[in-house]
Amino acid sequence: MHLPKSLLLFLLFSISLSSLLEAGEKYKYSYIPKKVYENQIFPITVLEIGSDTQAPHFTFDEAEPSRPLFRKPLVVKNGNDSFYTFYFKADRDIFHLPGLMIEDGNETRYLDPADIPVSTLKPREDFCGVLAADMKIRTSQASTYDSKNNLVTLSIEAFEANLENMHLKNVVEDGIENIKRKGAKARAEYYAVVPVSQEKIRFTYFNTIKKQYVFLEAPITIIDYSVSTQSELNPKDDGFNKIKKMIFIGLSLFFFILFLWKRDFFYLAIAAITLITLLTFYMPKKEICVKEGSALYILPTHTSRISTRIDSEITTPLLGEREEFNKIEYKNGIIGWIKNEDLCKN
Repeated sequence: MHLPKSLLLFLLFSISLSSLLEAGEKYKYSYIPKKVYENQIFPITVLEIGSDTQAPHFTFDEAEPSRPLFRKPLVVKNGNDSFYTFYFKADRDIFHLPGLMIEDGNETRYLDPADIPVSTLKPREDFCGVLAADMKIRTSQASTYDSKNNLVTLSIEAFEANLENMHLKNVVEDGIENIKRKGAKARAEYYAVVPVSQEKIRFTYFNTIKKQYVFLEAPITIIDYSVSTQSELNPKDDGFNKIKKMIFIGLSLFFFILFLWKRDFFYLAIAAITLITLLTFYMPKKEICVKEGSALYILPTHTSRISTRIDSEITTPLLGEREEFNKIEYKNGIIGWIKNEDLCKN
């Protein structure tokens, strides 16, 4: 039985069209948010149905101003399918998702651009400016900044977070440094100069999963683990050092009396060890010479802000060291970090 030529052509056309449609649907957006917030970092996910061994190459339309944070997507395999996630940061009003060209072997496919509405959060006095799927304070540390203020440093970890926008209103000065991103995860160091009367630092971030503000806080406890002389330079913190000295004086006398009583050299050895430890509190501290005009950094990082500059060559006790930075106290009780290259040559 012979089919009419017109019917045969129609069947061939239908099969070809079906194949083209299947090929065109090999890639599609599996996730585009219906709405985002200003400054929010959010994901866009592309689904590849029936993944090949060769990874596709993605290129967003360079004529559009929006760019993904990373050129290479986060890849998740699910059976024969693959999910490719890119991260973008929303601007104001409407976010324009650029068109996406996908090169897969000898074939090139294209996903159309899209517009995503951008909302603005209601202002809050305690809002730190960060929107995140999750955010936490990993560690906190506080030290004396000057006679009126303390320096608080927070190590922050967050997901899908605009940490670069972190800022608190009720502080003397603040900043965010050393931002490191790996996919959705971000880490950074946040510092704030706060009045000495402030006992804790407390703020909110906006949780993009819960769609609500979440509180975070950390106590402000002045402890400098790097060097025991810090309290000697700040009389108000000298109490703990005095207690330690009294304890070691008492232990030395106690074990020496035991030696005289028992005539056991074991007690004499213990008394000698405690006495040597006690003497370390009275040893002269190492001093360094700092060049005139040297920058005094708030934190021991290359991107740290400069709190002031040394107006003349000085010799000052060394409070601590971290890689190529040296911690010192400048006039008016200002404590900061000097680079090794700013030390006097002789």
